[in-house]
Amino acid sequence: VADYSGPKYVVVTGGVMSGVGKGLTTASMGRILGEYG
Repeated sequence: VADYSGPKYVVVTGGVMSGVGKGLTTASMGRILGEYG
């Protein structure tokens, strides 16, 4: 699928998705800890 855009696009997308995932996880964990704490 991403052959036309090259491997750099895949790496960037992977990094962004990882960053977004970490952000969502941290935010949800903070919200949960805030509710219980």
